[in-house]
Amino acid sequence: MPPLWRQIQQENFTKIGPLLDFLDLSKENRERILLKSKFVLNLPLRLAKKIVKNDLNDPILRQFIPLIDEDISLSGFTLDPVQDCAFQKTEKLLHKYHARALILTTSACAMHCRYCFRQNFPYEKKIKNFEAETAYLKKDPTITEVILSGGDPLSLSDEQLADLLRTLDAIPSIQRIRFHTRFPIGIPERIDPSFLHLLASSSKQMFFCIHANHPRELDEEVLEALKKIQRLGISLLNQSVLLRGVNDSEEALIGLSQTLLNAGIIPYYLHTLDPVEGSSHFVVSETRSLALVRAMQTHLSGFGVPRLAKEEPGQLSKTFVMNTDA
Repeated sequence: MPPLWRQIQQENFTKIGPLLDFLDLSKENRERILLKSKFVLNLPLRLAKKIVKNDLNDPILRQFIPLIDEDISLSGFTLDPVQDCAFQKTEKLLHKYHARALILTTSACAMHCRYCFRQNFPYEKKIKNFEAETAYLKKDPTITEVILSGGDPLSLSDEQLADLLRTLDAIPSIQRIRFHTRFPIGIPERIDPSFLHLLASSSKQMFFCIHANHPRELDEEVLEALKKIQRLGISLLNQSVLLRGVNDSEEALIGLSQTLLNAGIIPYYLHTLDPVEGSSHFVVSETRSLALVRAMQTHLSGFGVPRLAKEEPGQLSKTFVMNTDA
């Protein structure tokens, strides 16, 4: 029998019709839904239950359900906005920044975010191991940190993750391993004893970076699952994307940071939108973005204000968006 989290994952909404019925959308609101989208629907049931019925302005709905706005075509919005393919060193490894490399562990996710910058990435799906990736890491001792991303690394089985972590453990130059995941937000049952055991078994310093955009994503069950990881001595971070109609308000951003801080999770990055094709309706202007960060600074401790950042392909790091007023 598959683990509980796999069974729960099978309850995800992957067809738009049943989801629209579940949300009691009116005929008028259904006309705003994109019924045939390029990026397939994938929404955990527990997140669908949080959506206010028949409300297209619900911040969770807007993140996961395709709207007809996705058909708007604007200059500057591309299939590969961060130029991942230009930094691909093996089928599953990106090397953009000094001392850090990112492994694309899988194309699978617990959920599909409509603004995902990697929704068009040509993932390698036939090769099931990471031999080429670990060989690359062994040959470059300047790489001291490995980021496990995807897709979502928690979509892999514990057996697959354990094999990968054991291999990384055996590379002396690697000092830190960072998980980037959205899985616990939709299916917190993924943080089960087996997964916790494999985390505890690693000899490397670990960091666990989740992705939450709105305080309603972080209920008690999610936070309790994450607390189990903290009890292993693993630091938790959160990164968000600033999205119009989702979290572009003082209330949402301050509330998110307060919820994170009260759970011992550090707000890490607040990303500006990566301009992936079909996401222009999520754009927040730089002026508005900076005003929101200033508001956060007046209400929160310094460590509670995430860095407003954007990715500019070819730069040596993320670019911090800062107020240049005198």
